Amino acid sequence: MSSLHWIWQHPEWPHFQWKADELAVDLRECQQAYGQVLGMAGAVGGDTQCEQALNALLSSIVTSSEIEGEHLDVGSVRSSLARHLGMVDATPRRTTARSEGLAELMLDVTGHAQQPLGLPRLMRWHHWLFPDEEDDLFPTRIRIGQLRGETPMQVVSGRIDRPRVHFEAPPRQGLESQLDAFLDWFNSSRQDATLDPLLRAGIAHLWFVTLHPFDDGNGRLTRALTDLALAQSQPQAIRFHALSAAIMADRNGYYRSLETTQKGGLDITAWLHWFLETLHTSLTQAVQRIDKVLTKTRYWQAHREQPLSAEQTKVLNRLLDGGERGFALGISASQYQTVAKVSKATATRHLADLLEKGCLRRLPGGGRSTRYEINWPASDASLPALTASMEDSTNEP
Repeated sequence: MSSLHWIWQHPEWPHFQWKADELAVDLRECQQAYGQVLGMAGAVGGDTQCEQALNALLSSIVTSSEIEGEHLDVGSVRSSLARHLGMVDATPRRTTARSEGLAELMLDVTGHAQQPLGLPRLMRWHHWLFPDEEDDLFPTRIRIGQLRGETPMQVVSGRIDRPRVHFEAPPRQGLESQLDAFLDWFNSSRQDATLDPLLRAGIAHLWFVTLHPFDDGNGRLTRALTDLALAQSQPQAIRFHALSAAIMADRNGYYRSLETTQKGGLDITAWLHWFLETLHTSLTQAVQRIDKVLTKTRYWQAHREQPLSAEQTKVLNRLLDGGERGFALGISASQYQTVAKVSKATATRHLADLLEKGCLRRLPGGGRSTRYEINWPASDASLPALTASMEDSTNEP
């Protein structure tokens, strides 16, 4: 290994540099998106706001683990989050020490953002991340709540006999002092008026993951710590967007950007550019989700006086929610029959009733190919149908 193969080997480490003018547009776009998230979230009702917050927290936990190749029991984690938030889970699942620990970690990050980050809190996070490893029935594979051992910490891929080293962390000797320096900076930099809070979050992410202080869980703790930094600057918005989900969507780009930066000099402009772009993506996704909720709310307000059956309400909500369970080309009578679990005659009668009440509109075409879509109120007339592709699972009559 050459004397300057890794970023932490530079004599001036960790005095990072960046070109502020090259990041100005990214920062402005992120701040504008933050404003949109906060403004729109404030218009969402209490129960719906709590549900959206739960979904964002769940997404953060699940996708942060997926980045590392771990697939969690989503239902179990959701039930743990709902319990800690005092919410009723419509489809509760059995919780585990794992799901409880992950929920406690995320809620500590978002709910106690103003508390300083010290080594004891960091070690508690590590315990929450690996609760199952403490079971006496299983041999401990990692040091829980302790810094890593003397073995060199490397990120490696490829064949065992021909490994490719993507990154090697600083040696174990001196790790305590390096971690202390990071924690001191993390706590004191909150008061630095010259450092943009979003840049601070990007720097914290790179710095901590480069230290790689634990045997395992460094990536997940890095992303939790980044969420903490973002929560300290925007405590309300953090509950509505999931940075880890945006990172997961560009997982290869994430690792590529980290590797390039960790093998480079102390100018981290390129890394910060990638970080801010990804943060902007997560905020934009939050805006789209909240807008969808508000649009659905406006629709039901427009039809609040209409007497509808439970089956009609169920189908309308499917159309309004869209996503993978929506209907891209509108809903047919046979699809209505399947979703609502009613007879063919009842499906035809329900659709005619929804047309008469202005809840649906008929799409061009007729006969057995007739399809229907949401009839948006006048204020939402320019909105495209909130439907996504779903293959017709029934045969047309």
